[in-house]
Amino acid sequence: MSDNCSPCPLCNAVHTSQFYKDKKREYLRCATCQLIFVPPAWHLSPADEKAIYDNHQNSPNDPRYRLFLSRLFDPVLQQLLPGSRGLDFGSGPGPTLSVMFTEHGHHMTIYDIFYAPEPHVLSQQYDFVTATEVVEHLCHPARDLNRMWECVKPGGLLAIMTKPAPAVAEFAAWHYKNDPTHVSYYSPATFRWLAETWHAELTCHGDDVTLFQRQ
Repeated sequence: MSDNCSPCPLCNAVHTSQFYKDKKREYLRCATCQLIFVPPAWHLSPADEKAIYDNHQNSPNDPRYRLFLSRLFDPVLQQLLPGSRGLDFGSGPGPTLSVMFTEHGHHMTIYDIFYAPEPHVLSQQYDFVTATEVVEHLCHPARDLNRMWECVKPGGLLAIMTKPAPAVAEFAAWHYKNDPTHVSYYSPATFRWLAETWHAELTCHGDDVTLFQRQ
């Protein structure tokens, strides 16, 4: 690790190096789990981060947003028993995925650090946990991903939707990195590292949905 590099916030390895840098931020990559991350010096304050989320217009009444979420919703729904209990982690200012599962007879709980800050829901276990467009916002991915995983019952699912990080040649033009609230970027190799760490069964759906099943 060079003097100006931070340890990996996912696996805590010290072997990180600069992956990309522009006028706005620096991006490091971990040699162990392959996470690409923005060092803490470039993170927004919680107040500035929430101000950006407050402008989101997501709503269960928006059919386009429902279609977007269906990329995760459909493969998860196919694996659920009737009346399953789920947790939507990072539900945002306009919870929608939880509404979609409720409409299909499942029992949903939501958690969001800004909009539904009820930490007691994280002390329970669920048949499935979802995180759609959440993990890229995590300043402390090890802490928060392990929180999600601990909420999954044996045999249950953790479903994550996030854009996979491209190779460095495409990273400069990648729009996803330009959101100042995005600080953690995952590749298939990162999710394989997580699955091995958790002893989980890993399946992928499309290029942006990953399911982890607890054994």
